[in-house]
Amino acid sequence: MPARSQANQGLPLKTMALPADLEPDNPLWQFALAFWHHSLAQETCLALQNEGWSVTRILCAGWLALNGRAYTGIEEATVTEWRDRVTGSLRAIRMSVPKAQAAYSALRTNLASLELEAERIELAIAWRSFKDPKLEQRNMYVCDELIQSNLAAAAPAAGIKQGTKQRLNTLVDIFSAFASGEVQPC
Repeated sequence: MPARSQANQGLPLKTMALPADLEPDNPLWQFALAFWHHSLAQETCLALQNEGWSVTRILCAGWLALNGRAYTGIEEATVTEWRDRVTGSLRAIRMSVPKAQAAYSALRTNLASLELEAERIELAIAWRSFKDPKLEQRNMYVCDELIQSNLAAAAPAAGIKQGTKQRLNTLVDIFSAFASGEVQPC
């Protein structure tokens, strides 16, 4: 008989304490949708995700920069817990399903939809903290400098690898295009 995981050993998973007043369709989500329509943004974010970055942290960092606000990288525990327990779990499950086999196509598609909805909720939880008027605003930065600073704060705990700098420069350019009005953030 195969070994049983902790989740299958009868130990109940603790239900997360989530806010009841989420706004899933908020300006941060609308920005994320607009940003994601840029194919180079998708490609770059997914490459960074493969290096351990969180796409939602990248989106938060960019959105805050475009709104003249600093991103410290410190987030509410609920955001981190949701990312680790829900979004990350769904992504791991989706990634474990074979891509090349047609028999699993519908399952992968459904998992991808669930993962996207989990990311929307994750961004809604983050959005609640960004509405706090006490958050520090740094209007002294030039937009590109603020974008760079915010992206650095969004880096995984391991930090920024040498080969990652070009990808970050690409994101700075894309976010700057939003800031310059070439593409509207929201």
